[in-house]
Amino acid sequence: MYLQTQVIINATIYPGGSEEPIQNGFIRFARQIVEVGKMELYEEQAGEKVTDAAGRIVIPGMIDVHIHGGYGTDVMDADPQKLLFLSEELLKKGVTSFFATTITQDYGNITEALRAVKTAKELGASIEGVHLEGPFISEKRAGAQPLEYIIDPDVDLFLQWYEASGELIKLVTYAPERPGAKEFEQVMIERGIVPSVGHSDAVREELLNSAASHATHLFNGMRGLHHREAGVAGHALLTDGLYVEIIADGIHVTPDMVDMAYRLKGATGITLISDAMMAKGMDDGEYELGGQKVYVENGQARLENGSLAGSVLGMDEAFRNIIKFTGCSISEAVQMTSSNQAAEFALLQKGFLEQGKDADLIIMNEQLEVEKTYRLGVDFLKEEK
Repeated sequence: MYLQTQVIINATIYPGGSEEPIQNGFIRFARQIVEVGKMELYEEQAGEKVTDAAGRIVIPGMIDVHIHGGYGTDVMDADPQKLLFLSEELLKKGVTSFFATTITQDYGNITEALRAVKTAKELGASIEGVHLEGPFISEKRAGAQPLEYIIDPDVDLFLQWYEASGELIKLVTYAPERPGAKEFEQVMIERGIVPSVGHSDAVREELLNSAASHATHLFNGMRGLHHREAGVAGHALLTDGLYVEIIADGIHVTPDMVDMAYRLKGATGITLISDAMMAKGMDDGEYELGGQKVYVENGQARLENGSLAGSVLGMDEAFRNIIKFTGCSISEAVQMTSSNQAAEFALLQKGFLEQGKDADLIIMNEQLEVEKTYRLGVDFLKEEK
């Protein structure tokens, strides 16, 4: 499909990573980025669409590697059309790529969900991968994961799921202390899949012998910090090169603890996620998460037993919150919502505003609210006010 070349001018542009922002800059793009620079180097070209973004910022499209659903949709519904709808709604809030995230369930339900994700991606959804959360986790740290379907790591079973997904599985949450975990880790690493410790009761000694290089929703669903045992949380905070996910809604993790994680890991070690479930973008009420009843009230999603069951957080809210909670810069917030994800999961065309990268970008106003989202150069908010 031919796309008209566009250019955004007079914006403050955050290229991603540790790059300094370009003050009063421009970015020219079609499906991919053609040129980025300062306005003093800008030359108008015939036939291109010009957007004046004076007083606004431009950042890379956000990447959510842990999301179960939203807007009335659950990944476990196993419905490609619903996943397309979810993709479109997420684009309106600045999420240009996401990992469809499953939940602990039986073999058949997970298989069907993975097949639906594969189909949805083929139909054009902005899915860049699958996050398989469970079922190889700890019963003691199950949280909102159904206990009856938790099992030990099973390589044969996993490889069937990997095939069903079209080899889209890029991230797996598992408990490294379970029998069979070492063999399972090797299978993941051989396929370029990131092993993530989560819903785990492991002690640090066990984790020092683990291949986990990522921690699922830090502080939630894991053995916590204790003065005589660092636990999963302590290990994640102490281990260089291990990315930690944070749900920055102020509910799953208090702002003080978010700040502590930021001080220990820095912007280069944190991956902001939503962990959103189907109630995101909806009114308070009764919903489902992987077949379980969830009650949403005042921004909190809980099972009948009171356990938190995902969130209703948006990545744009997480972007604003991390700045509020930690005092980090906008550049660092970009790292934590986009660039780190692109680097960790080898999303080579995403996460940075550079020549040749995909034109996945967002225009935000002074309040850091999303005004426009472009994915592969297409403006998904052109009809929005």
